Amino acid sequence: MKKPELLAPGGSLEKLKTAIDYGADAVYIGGEMFSLRVAAENFSKEDMQEGIKYAHDRGKKVYLTANILPHNDDIEEFEEFVKDIKNYGFDAVLVADLGLFDMMQELAPEIPIHVSTQANNINYRSAIKWYKMGATRVVLAREMSFKEIAEFQKKIPEDLELEAFIHGAMCISYSGRCLLSNYMTGRDSNMVLAHIRADGITNLSRKQDRVNIWTCLKTKEVRLYLIQRTCVQSVIYLSLCKAVLRALKSRAE
Repeated sequence: MKKPELLAPGGSLEKLKTAIDYGADAVYIGGEMFSLRVAAENFSKEDMQEGIKYAHDRGKKVYLTANILPHNDDIEEFEEFVKDIKNYGFDAVLVADLGLFDMMQELAPEIPIHVSTQANNINYRSAIKWYKMGATRVVLAREMSFKEIAEFQKKIPEDLELEAFIHGAMCISYSGRCLLSNYMTGRDSNMVLAHIRADGITNLSRKQDRVNIWTCLKTKEVRLYLIQRTCVQSVIYLSLCKAVLRALKSRAE
């Protein structure tokens, strides 16, 4: 049985080094653009290069998150971004959008592509399609049951890797589509401006937040959006899943 990769978030260069030093096999990081990790300190291009060198010198990997759902205005900037970072040595890039997937293949075909959980990967047919298009790994939706994960693995090609979250917030509504951010702040939930932290509905100590939460509860059409769970999987989960998962992922820093 192959040992799963332990994958940790790196919100800054310091956190990347800490994760590596404490045993992470790989770290996923965001740049100053195109990542849903905008609330983290994130990485300048210089920090990216230093972080990748630090990891590689210790036999570890670094993955770039580029998992926004972009608008037309983002496309040209993303092209320039990829041209800048494609030779940094990233071990893979995480994307959720088909357009960005296509651009990565066109602009940096040497970088493996992992399909983000933001793509809502909940059935094996979608995973097989991503694989046929060139993806090497699919990050499963956080809502999947043990039974679904086991069935998933039986239906996909042997060389398609699966990754699943073992710790972190489930977000609001479905697999990372943080709708409260849009509703309460007007900031697009799957762009880099998402504001509401996914590991807590809001800070109830702030008066304005209390008002907004009450508004949500009183408005029928959004009350279901308050459903939230935190993913803290047990040792039982690990024993059931490590046989089929290539990577186990933590979200909280």
